Amino acid sequence: MSNLIDPFVRNEFLLRSLIAGILVSIACAIVGTYVVLRGMAFVGDALAHGVLPGVAGAVLLGAPVLVGAAVGAGVMIAGVTFITARSRLSNDSAIGLLFIGLLALGVVLVSSSDSLTGDLEAILFGEFLGVSTSDLVIQAVALVVVGAVCAFAARPLLVLCFDADMADAMGYRVRRYHRLLLVLVAGTVVVSFQAVGSLLVFGMLLAPAGAAALVTRRVGSMMVVGSVIGVLSTYLGLLASYHFDWAAGASVVLCAVAIFFLVLISTSFRRRGASRA
Repeated sequence: MSNLIDPFVRNEFLLRSLIAGILVSIACAIVGTYVVLRGMAFVGDALAHGVLPGVAGAVLLGAPVLVGAAVGAGVMIAGVTFITARSRLSNDSAIGLLFIGLLALGVVLVSSSDSLTGDLEAILFGEFLGVSTSDLVIQAVALVVVGAVCAFAARPLLVLCFDADMADAMGYRVRRYHRLLLVLVAGTVVVSFQAVGSLLVFGMLLAPAGAAALVTRRVGSMMVVGSVIGVLSTYLGLLASYHFDWAAGASVVLCAVAIFFLVLISTSFRRRGASRA
C-alpha cells in the first residue's frame, strides 16, 4: 500500500504533478466531451500541433512559453476563420493547410537553432515533473473559466454538437458558438501542453472523453466520467513513471488510451452478450 501513496507524500515534485494532472484532466474532460460529440478530433489535433511554432518562437525570444503557445493557437483559429470566409474551402481543408504549415514552421525554427535542441523534448512531451506553483494557479484559473463558459453556453453547444441546422433554427448563431468551441479547445491545449506536451495533450482531450462516451449518454455524465478516467490515468501514469523511470507525460496518456481500449472491449463483450440473450 505504501508503494501506492508514499511517492506522492514524500516527493513534492510528484505531488505538484498529480495536482496539475487532476486540473488538466478535468478541463480536458469538459472540453473533450464537446470535441468527441462534435467530431472535432482533427481540429483538436491541429491545435495541439499548432502551438509548436509559437512555443519555439517564445523560447528563441526569451518570452514566456505560455504566451507563445497562445499566439500559435490564436494564429490557427484566425487562419481557419480567414480561409473559410474568403474562399470556398471547407473547414477541414483550411485546418489541414494551417496544420501542415504551422507544424513545418515549428520544425524549421527548432532545426535552425541549437539552443532549442535541449528544449525540444520538453516542448513535445511536456515537463510534468517540473510544474511550478504558478503553473498550478494558471491551470486552476483556466479550469474555472472553461467550466463557467461551458455552463453558460451549455444548451447551444449541446444542440450544435448534434445538429447545426437545428441550432440555427432555434436562433443560436452557429458560427459564433463554433468559434467559441474552437477557443475553448485552444485555451485548454495552451494551459495543458506544459504538463503533457504539444504531442500528447490531444490524447488527454480525446481518450478520457471517448471512453466516457462509450458508457454514458448524457453530456454531464460524460464530463464527470471523463474527469474520473483522466484523474485515474494521471495517478497511474505518474506512479508508473516513478517506479519504472518512464516519461511522466507519455505514461499518463498511455494509461488514458489503455483505459479507453479496456472500456471499449468491455462494452463490446457486454453488447454481444446482450444481443445473444
